[in-house]
This record gives sequence, C-alpha cells and structure tokens, in this order.
Amino acid sequence: MPTTSIPTPPIGRFAPSPTGELHLGSLTTALASYCHIKSLGGKWLLRIEDTDTERCDRQFTEQILIDLEVLGLHWDGDVVYQSERIDIYNEYLASTLRPLTYGCQCSRKDLEQYWAQQEQIPAHTDTATQLTVLPNRKRYPRRCVTKALDRLQHKLRIQLPDYLIGFHDGIQGQQWGNPQQTLGDMVVRRQDGMINYILAASLDDGLQGVTHIMRGLDILPMTTAQISIMQAARLPAIDRWYHLPLICSPNGQKLSKQNLAQPIDTRDPSQLIATALQLLQQPSVEIDTPARMLKQATAQWDNAPLHGQQQLSLINNRPTAKSATHNSDAC
Repeated sequence: MPTTSIPTPPIGRFAPSPTGELHLGSLTTALASYCHIKSLGGKWLLRIEDTDTERCDRQFTEQILIDLEVLGLHWDGDVVYQSERIDIYNEYLASTLRPLTYGCQCSRKDLEQYWAQQEQIPAHTDTATQLTVLPNRKRYPRRCVTKALDRLQHKLRIQLPDYLIGFHDGIQGQQWGNPQQTLGDMVVRRQDGMINYILAASLDDGLQGVTHIMRGLDILPMTTAQISIMQAARLPAIDRWYHLPLICSPNGQKLSKQNLAQPIDTRDPSQLIATALQLLQQPSVEIDTPARMLKQATAQWDNAPLHGQQQLSLINNRPTAKSATHNSDAC
C-alpha cells in the first residue's frame, strides 16, 4: 500500500543581533516575518546572532526577548544562540568547507598598500570581453591562497564562486549576482576565532530547516554568498527569499543601531503593532490586545504593497514608499 508523505510546514525565522535593543526598523522585520510565515501555517523561529563578542551584550538579548513577548510575537521551539554553536561552525570549516578555505595573514594596511600600487598601473582591456579592467577593491587578491598558512593561527577566508547566481525575491523581484566580484574571498573566521555573520547564518538556516527568509534589504547583497555557502556545505536550499524595504527616518537615514535609532517603547504594545503594520502598508487592524491584533494581521497579510519598494518612512505619522530601478547585479 503506497505511503503518503506528510508535508512539512514552512519555517521562517527572526535573527536579531544583540548589539542594541529593538528599534522600529527591527520590529517591522520581526512583525513582517512573523505574520508572513504564520499566514502560511508555518513555524517562526528565534535565533540570537551573538557571535560578535565585542559588540553583543547579554542585557540586550534579554531585552529583545522581553519586548517580543510583550508584543505577542511568540516563537516556536527554543531560542538558538549562535555563541553556543561555535564548535559547529568550526567543524564545518574543518571538514565540508575545508577545500574552499585558506589561512590569510594580510592586514588591512597590507591590502591598502597593495591596492594603491595596483591603481598606479594603467588600466588594460580584457581580450575576451573587450571591457576595461580596473582594480576591484571588493575582491581579495588571493595573495595567501597558495601559502598553506596555519589555519588556526591566521584568519580564514572562503573562496566564493566567480559566476552569476540568480534567485527570485518575493518582494524585490528577480536578482542576479556574482559573489566573487561583489564580496571576493570573505573572511569567515577572524584570527581571534570570531565567526563571520554570513557563515553562521548560512549554516544555521540550513541546519534549522529554514525554508522562508524575510529580512531587511541591507542583507540582500550577501544572499548569493549565502546560497553558495549553503550549497558547498551540502545543506538544504532556501525555498523563498524576501527582502523588506528599509525603514528610514524623515530625512532618509536608515533606522539602525549605528545611527542611534531609538529603542521601541513597549508600554503601549497595541499602538506599536499598529504603527509597524502601517509602515508595512498592511490593511489596518482593530486596536485590541496584541494577540488579537496579530491574529487579524496574519489573516490578512499581503506582500503585494511592498513589491519593488526599497525604502519606507514615516512623515507626519503617515508611511511613504520609495522604489528604485533595480540593478540586478547588486544583490
């Protein structure tokens, strides 16, 4: 008698870095990813990306958890802390990803001197493409790739592929990018052992079975690198990508911790949810308890108003949207 497989629910996630408290920009990402995956009948995971031991603080982690609870954004399963998974990342670097990684001893000063010298050399034309070749500071010149340096005593770089990779973004449309041309051989582990963000995120998304990723547009340029790393690590591919417009202040500056964005005030969580939904251009919901508001927001969640939008801001308490002509290589 034939067996029927039970379809697994889609899995989304919210993965903040505790370098500060949640602000309106990170709240909209959390709210959008929650409502979207719940509208699909899926699970919403919470992962704390705290590998940056210099900038992350446990008190910010605790405040993030408190704020999410107050807002009714309850995650499924246990919270995953990347700081507790360093051995897993190092195991991948020592095994599956080892053929693509190498030790590097170049300092920033070394590379500045190298590029300064290269820029003194006259540009030349590639005979195959007939295009003018200029120095590309985004690409590490692979000065250490054949030196066989001690991997534990030096920073570790990964060789990203030098070809176009495409993926469909459910908000920004079709995207193409060459990770080697835009990011080069990225540092995936610093000399002090700190793991790079995109390596940890790539491995964890695969290991946690994440199928739908909804995050900010500022991470879109790293997506082809993540696709490459997950493929090299033999992890399941992400089914759906969504990169949300950035939330900006009235003067056009992105809301971020680096720009000293104000932490959210959860003393009136219902109004905060209403404001975030307004920013996300979602149908209005009745002001009620957070749980009831989220249930209504989930039932009527719609990505369509966000399509093609790259920037959202509040002016006179009303959301405005800004779209831009997409450069398909800038992804």
